[in-house]
Amino acid sequence: MFMRKTNVLLTASALALGAALAAPQAVAAPDAPLAAVGVPGPDYPAVPAPQDSTVPGDPATDAAADPRATPPGANDWDCRPTAEHPRPVVLVHGTWGNAYDIWKDMAPELAADGYCVFALNYGEADLATKGGYRSTDPGTYATKDIAASSVELDDYVDAVLGATGADTVDLVGHSQGGLLIRHWLKYHAGAEKAQNVVTLGATNHGTTMNGLGTLDRQIGGYGVDLDPTLDYIVGEAGVQQIYGSPLLEDLNADGDTVPGIDYTVIGTRYDTSSTPYEATFLTAGPGATVDNITLQDGCEIDRSPHGMTASPRVIDLVRNALTPGSVPEPRCVAVGEE
Repeated sequence: MFMRKTNVLLTASALALGAALAAPQAVAAPDAPLAAVGVPGPDYPAVPAPQDSTVPGDPATDAAADPRATPPGANDWDCRPTAEHPRPVVLVHGTWGNAYDIWKDMAPELAADGYCVFALNYGEADLATKGGYRSTDPGTYATKDIAASSVELDDYVDAVLGATGADTVDLVGHSQGGLLIRHWLKYHAGAEKAQNVVTLGATNHGTTMNGLGTLDRQIGGYGVDLDPTLDYIVGEAGVQQIYGSPLLEDLNADGDTVPGIDYTVIGTRYDTSSTPYEATFLTAGPGATVDNITLQDGCEIDRSPHGMTASPRVIDLVRNALTPGSVPEPRCVAVGEE
């Protein structure tokens, strides 16, 4: 009887977690305390839900014709950095994303500023290699083991440096992309090849997935480990981003930052994927700087959810992080409302 109940629990919980990651969710302020992911901090009041919480870009539509499509303004391998913008910018998408869908709005604006912009697709897997059920969709990447994807990022940065002749790059990462950049910095001596890092809704300390990740961990406390099953449903990378995973514990064991890097960390109160949203914020260690930014500070009408990369304000905050002072007044545009 116990085995039967356990199997039902495994199946139901796995399906619930998978469905939660896949479906758009009503946006509300996270209700889990930061302590749930090991980060002390205040609880924020409830925030009204926006009318539209759809994540910009749909891998099943925009990238269906060419899953490896390049976002406009990116991947000009003949681009050479200038004195004004000496470092190429590498854009790193997140789980189940692709370069085109995530960066099609930001990349052309950065290119228009004069940056050499590059965007990769990484982390491709299939059902048999723990890519999860979404891995069968066209244009779906960033599902395999994050440590393996970190090697891909290292190779890509080397290719960008080799092609452009630059000494270092700046990197912008969305969701898993921000976490991946931090993994690369720590385990591949990335600080020798980078200067500025910007993360957008990154799962830096893991996510409770609006409570479902907490359920997974509570079930694990009873001796039922859902993670091996979830690897094949939501993908290995998705499971590694649930708070308390071995990958996260190892990554953050010596602190959030590495020396020599300037970090800008952007979170939104309407994030229902990287939750609680404050868990994205970093604490500066020796030789590093951190600027933690809540998107709604100074612009309450921007209610961008997790998929914030098309927000004009986010784009301006990124531009300012790459070249401080370049955008004295970031745009404030209503997002997520009718």
